[in-house]
Amino acid sequence: MPHSSIQIVCQSCGTKNRLPKVKLSDKPLCGKCGKPVLSTRPIMGRDSNFKRYITDNALPVVVDFWASWCGPCKQFSPIFEQVAGEMSTQACFVKLDTEQNQSTAGGYNIRSIPTLMIFHHGKEIARMSGALPKPQFKHWLAQNLPAV
Repeated sequence: MPHSSIQIVCQSCGTKNRLPKVKLSDKPLCGKCGKPVLSTRPIMGRDSNFKRYITDNALPVVVDFWASWCGPCKQFSPIFEQVAGEMSTQACFVKLDTEQNQSTAGGYNIRSIPTLMIFHHGKEIARMSGALPKPQFKHWLAQNLPAV
């Protein structure tokens, strides 16, 4: 199905956009706000928008649950940002501050941070606790990200 479409939530305004899969690498723009639909930087998740990103995106969503006081979280943050930029057409990357968004963090039973999770069509498909060096993070993603 080379001409099938995919639904993506705009990283700027949260609007759902339907795009042909073949156009993902063409830097598509949001039909509502005109900004890029795909983010080359992690999206800041909040209690108010988190569910929309994980349920309304056809792309897998990689989430970094973190806190500002966590040393390993701070070490991992630039790696997460780099990989988000490199893989923006394969997954949506979201960072969720567990201190500021305790409802969401509690709902997913986050007990240690950083915790990385992958969601696809609203379902958790992988989870791992702890910061990783970039090669191991990319390997974990390669093993766990579904092909879109």
